[in-house]
Amino acid sequence: MKIAVSACLMGESCKYNGLDNYHRELVEACERTGTEVLLVCPEVFGGLPTPRDLSEIVDGEVRTREGVSVDREFRLGAQRALDMCEQAGGPDEIVACILQDLSPSCGVGRIYDGAFSGTLTAGNGVFVELLLRHGYRVIPASEFEPSMLQQ
Repeated sequence: MKIAVSACLMGESCKYNGLDNYHRELVEACERTGTEVLLVCPEVFGGLPTPRDLSEIVDGEVRTREGVSVDREFRLGAQRALDMCEQAGGPDEIVACILQDLSPSCGVGRIYDGAFSGTLTAGNGVFVELLLRHGYRVIPASEFEPSMLQQ
């Protein structure tokens, strides 16, 4: 079984603030089941540093709190992450993409509203939008259950 996972969930320190979003249950389930994991961080793949400025999607464009557009980097990284998934077998081989909630790259179903106020709105990150258009199954980390990795 093969899955794509936000690298921060597996303990990589690639989160915007230089930390990670380590998801013990996910890591242990992958180890226990021998699941092949493709680590992705679209923001890093797009050339952004770690740490980096907090960003949100503002009127369809990814911007920092200071109003600087980082949209090109986010979209380039999303495309590079998609290319990795495609090279790893695409949606026929990758059974799920388990991604970090609320992120402007990886948020599934809910993201911050672009006002930098902590308010959530319906929507997807730029990487998630690409994955969905290409037929991938996308799961927010908050909805992960170890039984999802049973073969």
